[in-house]
Amino acid sequence: MHEEISVTVNRRTVMVPFGATAAVAIAIAGQVCRTSVTGAPRGPLCGMGICYECRAVIDGKIHCKSCQTVCQPGMDILTQES
Repeated sequence: MHEEISVTVNRRTVMVPFGATAAVAIAIAGQVCRTSVTGAPRGPLCGMGICYECRAVIDGKIHCKSCQTVCQPGMDILTQES
């Protein structure tokens, strides 16, 4: 049995597998991390924390790399789309 935890993405509670990153939580919630200057949806690109395409506000801290941040129970994730 897979353990799940509850996090909030853009004020919506979602369940994610234990050990999932914030980027996974954002995807499960059906959200994108941000929108480019041309209006294109942006999300994880490199998955290694180099590109900053997946940045989000996590527990009040801005510009967090969601692909490198492991979810914790009750974590609050806000994307540019919120």
